[in-house]
Amino acid sequence: MTLQDAPPPARPVIRQLDEAAINRIAAGEVVERPASAVKELVENALDAGARRIEVTIAAGGKRLIRVKDDGCGMTPDELPLALARHATSKIDGSDLLAIHSFGFRGEALASLGAVGRLTLTSRAHGFEAAAIRVEGGRLGPVTPAALDRGTVVELRDLFHATPARLKFMRTDRAEGQALAEALRRLAMAEPHVAFTLRDATEGRDREIFRVDAETGDPVAALGRRLAAILGRAFHDNALPVDGTREGLHLTGFAALPTYSRGAGVSQHVFVNGRPVTDRQLTGALRAAYMDFLSRDRFPAAALFVECDPHLVDVNVHPAKSEVRFRDAQAVRGLIVSTIRAALSGAGHRASTTVAQETLSMMRPGPAAERAGDAGGLIDEEDRPERSERGTAPARVYQMDRPSMGAMQVARTGQAPLAQGFGESSFGFETAPPAPAARLPGTETPSARVEPEETPGGESLPLGAARAQLHGNWIVAQTETGMVLVDQHAAHERLVYERLKRQMAETGVAAQALLVPEIVDLGAGAGRLLEAAGELSKLGLSIEAFGPGTVAVRETPAILGRIDAGALLRDILDELEDLDASTALPARLDAILSRVACHGSVRSGRRMRAEEMNALLREMEATPGSGQCNHGRPTYVELQLADIEKLFGRR
Repeated sequence: MTLQDAPPPARPVIRQLDEAAINRIAAGEVVERPASAVKELVENALDAGARRIEVTIAAGGKRLIRVKDDGCGMTPDELPLALARHATSKIDGSDLLAIHSFGFRGEALASLGAVGRLTLTSRAHGFEAAAIRVEGGRLGPVTPAALDRGTVVELRDLFHATPARLKFMRTDRAEGQALAEALRRLAMAEPHVAFTLRDATEGRDREIFRVDAETGDPVAALGRRLAAILGRAFHDNALPVDGTREGLHLTGFAALPTYSRGAGVSQHVFVNGRPVTDRQLTGALRAAYMDFLSRDRFPAAALFVECDPHLVDVNVHPAKSEVRFRDAQAVRGLIVSTIRAALSGAGHRASTTVAQETLSMMRPGPAAERAGDAGGLIDEEDRPERSERGTAPARVYQMDRPSMGAMQVARTGQAPLAQGFGESSFGFETAPPAPAARLPGTETPSARVEPEETPGGESLPLGAARAQLHGNWIVAQTETGMVLVDQHAAHERLVYERLKRQMAETGVAAQALLVPEIVDLGAGAGRLLEAAGELSKLGLSIEAFGPGTVAVRETPAILGRIDAGALLRDILDELEDLDASTALPARLDAILSRVACHGSVRSGRRMRAEEMNALLREMEATPGSGQCNHGRPTYVELQLADIEKLFGRR
């Protein structure tokens, strides 16, 4: 039998799916896990104007999710309509870009009712309370109920109608943690709303998470809410950010580079109050810290982008966790420039956790006890006093009275150092006066140990040098304590910043290739040629050379001999992924960092007092000098009160 004689394949029949199947398919897109259900229900409560939201769960949300709010509520006639697909009060359908609320599709309640047992109880002002039940997509009648105000949504046995979905659920603990994280992110976006999360598994009533409504100034309220959720350490080491560009407004808090993390779990981005997970935004955050962190460290930040709804499309994904901006480059530039300006404004400041970890390691006792409390990130006020057996009161040393210096600091805020820094009150020998010498990369200092205050009365944040230990550590005395400086790391940062300034002023020197290098990039060549103007400013000159091919005419001279093809492919990958590239600037900065490392003062070199003081003064005047080029702290500051605690004087 020939191919022409073969019978035609069976023709599939087009049929209309029933409502239950449609709802279950929609639920698979909207409700991935219990955390998704909580997110949808809490967002509905926020859209209803709630000021207090209580969430109760059991078995990680798989057996029970109950969300109670004090919002505007619904009338009995609106309850059946609220459970219908594509029924919503958020938009009228005339402009799908003018989204001013969290929800707008009208799918959440219908989807939840299709895969679980859902009961909706609500009461609007001026109406009686009513309830309706839906199970597996089948609506029950509207019945009278008892409720003061607002709405209560109770979802039991999630995915009971799709048991195969339950096989892909994680443990109760893992689902509960994901659910709590989703609620925390929403609580960050709404500091003026109170949130409570309770676990009612096996009849218990355990409070997992609670934040009260904040009042007052929005920025201060946001700071207090972030401190309650992310911890006081984040709040104490975060910088407020505020920037505007082309109709976009960025606010929030970004942590100091020395308060970094080993993963991106502390990066929270919000667009018009909506928590989102967007690679372009997190990539911009990473680029803002590029000069301050190594590749294995991640910044901590909570950023809020506000813009006209027509400038961003939130209708990209059913879960509404992704967005698409009309001008993604403007958003990226706003994030990078605003955060860098905030970091520059912080000057030489380093995170307080550096000192806390130092004190934790210096404290007597078992190493496990010293390294506890989240790696020394718990403030001393929060650390309970413990004895060797854990029951008796902590040991009181014989020297239990604070010193006169500590008492004066506590009373007046100034230490009794009137005798001046010129004398070695710590017993260390300072260098004798010598002719002024220029430390590579520093201003020519005076040939004496500087006093605690300049003649004009200006305080010295990093104090004045008192000694050098083991050829690498500078000990400086401040008004209220002491500073320990890593001389090599500090000077490396200073030289690096100077080299960057010089490159910005004079440009990147380009080296012409004797024979242009031809690179075949296929369809991506056009995208790369669009960025040719920006690349030429960095010393990389390219031009078209036939279909899908570019010719490299010049490369940055500081890079020496490079594989131009590999560099162009790296740049193209970033352009296609993030619509921007940091590959070439990162390579240039890496070279400058390497030059700075080799050109800075080496460990083991003995420094004179005027050289050490010159280094301290330039650190105070150089932004970002609180950490080296790899994100490690360049100095540790210990307050006199903390030192007193180490010796049992307080």
